[in-house]
Amino acid sequence: MSEKGALLEVLLAEYNCLKSEQAQRIGFRDNLLYVTLGVFGAVVSFAVSAPGNYYALLVIPWVCVILGWTYIVNDEKISSIGRYIRYELAAKVKACTGNDASETLLGWEVAHRDDKHRKRRKIQQLVVDEITFVFSGLIALGAFWFMVANPPLGVTFLSWIELLLLLALGVEIFIYADFGRGL
Repeated sequence: MSEKGALLEVLLAEYNCLKSEQAQRIGFRDNLLYVTLGVFGAVVSFAVSAPGNYYALLVIPWVCVILGWTYIVNDEKISSIGRYIRYELAAKVKACTGNDASETLLGWEVAHRDDKHRKRRKIQQLVVDEITFVFSGLIALGAFWFMVANPPLGVTFLSWIELLLLLALGVEIFIYADFGRGL
């Protein structure tokens, strides 16, 4: 096997490993939505079962921030893998195979980002992410503030920290939304 053939084999093995990692991260990321909604439902069910349980609502913002941040990190890694494949790996494969610059190698990496509905889908996903990880936490805080009259100062302070963290998470989710098309 020639040196270029061996290099191409290594590059294709790298591609396969990256696609495998990307698929695993997609599955994990998508399951975080369901876990968040499940925890939200369980905590709300417990919290409204008795007036003494209203403080449990303060768990929801922490869950939203922790799982929301984990969601963002995984989503960014998924996008980073795609960018690496589109820009770096495709160029290495192209150089190794001697193809001219007009040919698209690993074309799916570009094609799936280039359909006419991508921006609409990404906006819809952004809305779903904001509702799941930010709005649900804000609703829990609002419900807590409405149902608990005069909580201790430390609890009030904690709830304001939760509010700030949820707002920061909302900004981060927006910043990391990938609306780009094609390359």
